[in-house]
Amino acid sequence: MEAKDIGYFKLFRDVCKSINSSLNLKEVFVLITENVIKVLNVKACTIFLLDRASKRLEVSTFSGLSDAYIKKGPVDADKSIAESLEGKAVLVYDAPSDSRTQYPKEAKREGIASILSVPITVKGTIIGVLRIYTSQPRNFSDDEIEFVSGLADMGGIAIDNARMHDYLKKDL
Repeated sequence: MEAKDIGYFKLFRDVCKSINSSLNLKEVFVLITENVIKVLNVKACTIFLLDRASKRLEVSTFSGLSDAYIKKGPVDADKSIAESLEGKAVLVYDAPSDSRTQYPKEAKREGIASILSVPITVKGTIIGVLRIYTSQPRNFSDDEIEFVSGLADMGGIAIDNARMHDYLKKDL
């Protein structure tokens, strides 16, 4: 097994363990974002959850980005790589010049070259996106996209587990 594959496996295993041993979403999300950066050798990672009322993506967790970039303004679901909310993994190869990037000047200032955005689902409903940012233009392999999509699915499972736990606590 190659070193890269071992890194993928260890991260996936750690996320599974975290989901099974903790109902703390923040803990699971931090584990995902921080380790995606290490395993895929990328600049940053964020997890956004969709606020259906405002139609905005709200930052849940982030690693590798400045506070200024995170606070640049509201992220509108229909203006910021909207295809990922239709269930597709989307690669924006040149973020500062791509029309799907809502804040291209801020992306350039932050040193973001490419963005990979994958949906997070719970029971077939898209509830957010996991995004990966690179500092150099990068195409992701099908295996990398599949791996990231699997991690996004694990994030969805963590959310579902936490919601179920909260629901059951209310009934007790």
